[in-house]
This record gives sequence, C-alpha cells and structure tokens, in this order.
Amino acid sequence: MTSVHITNAYHPASGGIRTFYHALLDGAQRARRRVVLIVPGAETEVVDRGPYARIHVIAAPRAPLFDRRYRMLLPHRYLPGTGSAIVDVLQREQPDVVEVCDKYTLPYLAAMLRRRWHRRVRRPTLVALSCERFDDNMAAYVSRSMAGRAFTRWYLRHIYGPPFDAHIAISEYTERELREALHDRPDGFIRRCPMGVHSDDFGARHGNADIRASLLGRCGGTADSVLLLYAGRVSPEKNVGLLVETLRALCGDGGRDFRMVVVGDGPLTPWLREQARGPLDGRLWACGALDRGTLAAYLASCDVFVHPNPREPFGIGPLEAMASGVPVVLPASGGVLEYATTSNAWLAEPTGAAFAAAVREAADGNAIRVAAARATALDFAWERVIPRYFALQDELHRLGTEARPSEHRWSRTGRLHSPRASRQRTKSYTRLTPALRVLDARLIPSHSDHKP
Repeated sequence: MTSVHITNAYHPASGGIRTFYHALLDGAQRARRRVVLIVPGAETEVVDRGPYARIHVIAAPRAPLFDRRYRMLLPHRYLPGTGSAIVDVLQREQPDVVEVCDKYTLPYLAAMLRRRWHRRVRRPTLVALSCERFDDNMAAYVSRSMAGRAFTRWYLRHIYGPPFDAHIAISEYTERELREALHDRPDGFIRRCPMGVHSDDFGARHGNADIRASLLGRCGGTADSVLLLYAGRVSPEKNVGLLVETLRALCGDGGRDFRMVVVGDGPLTPWLREQARGPLDGRLWACGALDRGTLAAYLASCDVFVHPNPREPFGIGPLEAMASGVPVVLPASGGVLEYATTSNAWLAEPTGAAFAAAVREAADGNAIRVAAARATALDFAWERVIPRYFALQDELHRLGTEARPSEHRWSRTGRLHSPRASRQRTKSYTRLTPALRVLDARLIPSHSDHKP
C-alpha cells in the first residue's frame, strides 16, 4: 500500500496538520507501508524519514495573503506538460491513494487525476482530508455576510466535494459542514477519524519550579500568582482576542493575581504584544513558537491551560495540555468536544466573563477531573490513532476500487485492459526488439507494485 499526501498547511513552526503528518510518517515505519508527503518550502529537497517514509519539499512562493509564514503549491505546478515536480513524484510512486489536505489550490489535482489528464499516473483512490471548516476561515479572513456563507456552501458542493472518492473529517464539527453541503452523497462518502497526541512526550514529570518562576517573572508575577498558558497559532481564526478579554476580567475583580503566557506565532502577534501594555501592565507575555520539549516543560509548569477558539476544528494543543496533567478551560463548542467533556475539562461560553469564571474554578484544582483528562489523552495517543487511520484508508481504497470497473480503462486501440493484463502484455513485449521496449514504456505504463 502506497499513499501520497499533499498539503499547503506546513512550515517549520506550523501546528496540528504538520504534527499529524509527522505522526503518520512515524506510523508508516511501524506498519511497514509506504507514505509520501508533498509540501511547499523555500527550496526543493527530499527528506527521508526511513525506508517507508519520505517528505518531498517543493519550492513554492509565500502565501500572498493572511499568513505569509505559509507557502502555497499553486495549480499551475501540477498541470499536464509543465514538468511538475508534484507529477514527477506521483509517476514514480504510482500511489494507491492520493490524499489532499487543502480546500483552496490543490483540490483541482484530484480532478485531473480522476479524469486521467496525467496519463502516466494510474488512477488512485482520491481522498480529501478536512482539517478545517471553510465557512469559519471565510468568516475570520474575508466576510461574515450571508453572501460569504452562501459562497462557501456553493464551493464545497460544486468545486471541492465532487473530485474525490471520499472525504475524511477530523471531528464531528468539521464533518457537519461537509454533510450539509454534500447532503445527497451516498453513505460512506464522508468519514470521520479524529487526530491524536504524543501522549508520552507530555506529562506532569516535565514540571519544573525554576521554569515556572522564570515564566512568572517574564509576566511580572510572583510565586503566589496563577500562571495561565495558551499554545497555538496567533491568528484571527483562533479567536485570540478572548485571551485578552479573559485576562482583563480576571484582573478586574481584585482577587487572585493572574498572569498569562502565549506560546505560538502568527499575524496577530504584534497586536497581542501591544495588549501587554496599558491596563494589563505587563501581565501577558507572547514568547513565540517553541520546540516540543520546551513546550512540554511550559505546559507542566503552568496552573491552567486556556484555549479560546469556539470554532476549533479539533485542537491538538488542548490534548497536549490534558496529557500534561494541567486543568484545561475550553469553549463549549467546536471540534474540542470530540474529546472534552465536563468530566475532564472546564467548558464555558466564549465570553470574557464566562471564561474568567471557569479559570477561577480550574485554578482551585480538581484532581479527579485532571486525572480523567490524562486518561482521555492516552486514548487519543498517536499509537492508537494512526492504525485506525491506515485501516480507514485501506477500506476507502478497497471500496473505491470496487466502485470503479476494477481499474479497467480503455487503451488507445479501443480495447479494454486492466493493470494485470498490462503487466502480462509488458512481459511479452519486452522479449521483442529494443524498439518495442521503448514503445511499451511510452504506451503502457508499468503498474508493478512499489518496493521501498
């Protein structure tokens, strides 16, 4: 089984999608199945992560709008006859499954593969991975109008949905948008498979009194202060303004002293740092992106983890906090409800006052709820999630192959032939003259299985 996965949501400091794909590559090594990832980057390079896992980084321009840390593989990079590095990878790998994690510039590749525009790439099972909601991104970056919502439904129904054989959503929240737009599709066309967490890399054992004191010092706090922490992108769709509202509400009641550390980066980082002045008077510190080891130490050393986004597609960050043994305050909506309940987290309406009340309650501690959160994180460990994801891919490929006429296609002579017949014919032809070998290579591409 060979699968190729293509996404634009990837850069050295990016979050959940990059984490997922790296976990998938690690899982490929354990399962001994071929997984290839294609992503944009500053320069073209190949990164081998073992005999079964490889990353192809393809030089691409920066995203023209919104968050310029990301780069974009644009449609002209995979058009027929353009010498595309993407198509070169597909031709070499001849994947059984091609998965696209992007709603904007990459879905058109699925349409081309479906229509066999790239003749030397055999027809794979085409899967779309939905790690975000299009309507939420439209509302955060473009327009909250009725016209904007109508456009997202039209786009999902007529542009994004049809080229694929199946769609995978990472939560009930992201699945709901697809089902509303593609409501007349058959059962099984849309599936759900949640993401996971590196549960072994996070835990209370990483807590450190010196680190906690250092963080409080950066926020102007003392040993008696309550240390809050958020980890994630600092961008409009994450609703980071709620962090500021919550901290203002906490600081205005004259009770306990609250300080906040924001881990991550994004287009709103300058705005967030400006909020640390004036009324908040240095109570908030935006420290930028961290490596996983440092993040684990920060999480285990804080008192409460706060996640402000009521429209989170899934939320690996809160799961990492749960694995760290930290009380977690979350909105009572969105993809976090895939794992968060009132038994393992503090859920609140996404307002400053409601979040402040939940933070005060969480800061008082609840050992039973925190232990339940740690158990939940273990249930979502990548070692459990990735085998389920591979099993779902296998099922979708089997169903897709059965739905198509056994991968049969028409040859240029007008005869119907299958991959098996092509292989048998190839063996016969290669016994003839070198000229026929060249003709065979051009007209009948090999369908032999890839061996890493």
